[in-house]
Amino acid sequence: MTKSALLRRGVFLFIGAALMSVGLEIFLVPNKIIDGGITGISIILSYLTHVQVGLFLTLLNIPFLFIGYKMIGKTFALSTFFAILVMSIGTWLLHPVHELTNDPLLAAVFGGIILGIGVGMVIRFGGSLDGTEIIAILVSKKLPFSVGEIVMFFNLFILGSAGFVYSWDRAMYSLIAYFIAYKMIDVTIEGFDESKSVWIISDSFRQIGEAILDRLGRGVTYLEGEGGFSGDNKKVIFCVITRLEEAKLKSIVGELDPKAFLAVGNIHDVKGGRFKKKDIH
Repeated sequence: MTKSALLRRGVFLFIGAALMSVGLEIFLVPNKIIDGGITGISIILSYLTHVQVGLFLTLLNIPFLFIGYKMIGKTFALSTFFAILVMSIGTWLLHPVHELTNDPLLAAVFGGIILGIGVGMVIRFGGSLDGTEIIAILVSKKLPFSVGEIVMFFNLFILGSAGFVYSWDRAMYSLIAYFIAYKMIDVTIEGFDESKSVWIISDSFRQIGEAILDRLGRGVTYLEGEGGFSGDNKKVIFCVITRLEEAKLKSIVGELDPKAFLAVGNIHDVKGGRFKKKDIH
């Protein structure tokens, strides 16, 4: 990894961890609202013991540094350690700062947004601030449940426990914060400028391909295919577009071949090739 790439990773890991500490100490913790995973457990333990949440976040995540090192690698472990260190220092520095709002709904919404962006940024740049997924991967090898199902059960148990520790209305606010944070993590990891892959099967493949090149400004690739039912040879058009161009592409295909097969899927990242923005007409 080059020095510039390493610096870029370090900067975004720092920003992400700092945002998480803001979401916790300025919004969630003072309003007795928790998140899922290790973060939720840390907030509950902090409330019961009157010890700063950053200490529990550090202690509970340390075992997963070693597990992550063995399962994923040295870079992941170092990135995670750096992010956890920044987050812990951030929560310690922000602990004396007064919360921005006493309204639990506002705290849940904005705390969830800030927390989700922070966690998503750390994940996007190769680290982690929660060992829940690592636990789920290990447990899934012993039980007939998927990683996603185990994470869901784990978080439901943690969020439900907020009802016993705080009150049931705080547990419901915690669910709101968790849902918003979950969605913001996805948005941050995938990015706002989401790309889409397009597969088109049509006898008018040449006209459609040229129209996409000319009117949408996107490159296309022609692939060889064979119909599973008919056994006929087919040309498959493949291209990558942004979500803003999807409607225009469907219009082009519908205009040239209303019976064409069209499949559109989401892509989290696009690199290389000639994927550049051009004018639509």
